[in-house]
Amino acid sequence: MCATATIWQVGPGQTYTMPSQVTGLVNDGDTVDIEAGTYPSDVAPWTADNLLLRGVGGFARMESNGFAWADKAIWVISGNNTTVEWIEFSECSVPDQNGAGIRQEGANLTVRNCWFHHNENGILANEVHPSTIRIEHTEFGYNGYGDGQSHNLYINNVDTLIYRYNYSHHAHVGHELKSRAWVNIIEYSRFSNEADGDASRELDLPNGGRAFVIGNIIQQGPLGQNSNLVGYGLEVLTNPGAHQLYAINNTLVNEKNTGTFFHTPSGVLLKAYNNIMAGGGTFMNAWPLGVDTLGNLYNIPIASLLFADAALYDYHIDAASPARYIGYPAGMAGTYPLVAWDEYVHPVSSVVRCQHATLCAGAYEFCPTSVVEQGADELRIRPNPAGDLVFVDLPVGTQQLELLDACGRLLRAWSTNGGATLRIDLSDFSHGPLLLRVQGERSVSVHTLVKE
Repeated sequence: MCATATIWQVGPGQTYTMPSQVTGLVNDGDTVDIEAGTYPSDVAPWTADNLLLRGVGGFARMESNGFAWADKAIWVISGNNTTVEWIEFSECSVPDQNGAGIRQEGANLTVRNCWFHHNENGILANEVHPSTIRIEHTEFGYNGYGDGQSHNLYINNVDTLIYRYNYSHHAHVGHELKSRAWVNIIEYSRFSNEADGDASRELDLPNGGRAFVIGNIIQQGPLGQNSNLVGYGLEVLTNPGAHQLYAINNTLVNEKNTGTFFHTPSGVLLKAYNNIMAGGGTFMNAWPLGVDTLGNLYNIPIASLLFADAALYDYHIDAASPARYIGYPAGMAGTYPLVAWDEYVHPVSSVVRCQHATLCAGAYEFCPTSVVEQGADELRIRPNPAGDLVFVDLPVGTQQLELLDACGRLLRAWSTNGGATLRIDLSDFSHGPLLLRVQGERSVSVHTLVKE
């Protein structure tokens, strides 16, 4: 006999009018649907595994009014594999000044389309292994007690944090994001103090590990508590594995006269490609021992970037921007592609980033409807020799591109309109020479590509 998961209905007119009334009833795998509306002073623990807790018809607003479960949070989640969607958490405070919207004590949490504001912490996650925390399309604002020890969100030493398409702003004295996760994947999000915010760092990754910071908007306002925007490994490098910070295609804007865009200790690898660092301050506090930088713009006034509307934090660029087409492919970090595939859309959304023959610096690509570059009649292979990933800029007029082995046997083929860039994954092929055959309307050419 198979058990059937239950969907619990919570809201006005239902049998259960508050989420806390079903916390002791739900079983593993159940769903709790909470009607949109305000649930004042209602706090709860969630102990079952594989729960889906979601607002229906809009935000279910968990308005704490200063209450907290077990002096910890509005929701204390000790079950594993919980998903939370369309919930608003606000106003949590506790005697030890670290009350949270969510206190995560179980393994594996997914948060989507939520809003955390005016708590002492937005999310406070305990150390749990193995555990992955995924946060997407969510806003964090005005969290923090004001002592610098509480933050918009504070992730302790879990295995992996995946943080995408989010908006974190106006943390009160604390950080917009503080994460001790062993691996941090932070992409296509906006972190900003704006004109009146008093947050500390925009990103603080104090224990090192592997960090992928790709395609983000990172802005420090004039009232920021700290002079550096991104801190990495500044407490102690205790996370397991290599300490590597990959910063690819971010737009960093410092509205203070001084500061540091990246602050790291010496014993790390920093790979920084295609970043805009606009405004006051220096690229680094001091260069670490392992550095690989290319295609970055720094030590340049904000106005010189010709952003769409810097005063309103719109950092799109146009054809006249010095960030246009100065970037370089960053390759791979192991099996992880160092490529900005998406762009942040305000608030908490995204769009696919335009991919074409040349890359721009920053979080936004300038991509007109039709692009014809200098040398558009020539094929370019970047890089060559290549690793597991190669970019091929196709001449205008290309109709088909074929990848052949050294004996001329067809491996892959693409039909194209020409004048574009193809991203080719070579990870399935052995080291050695490969051939690219380009077929146009009236010509065929063959080019050698070497896989290292």
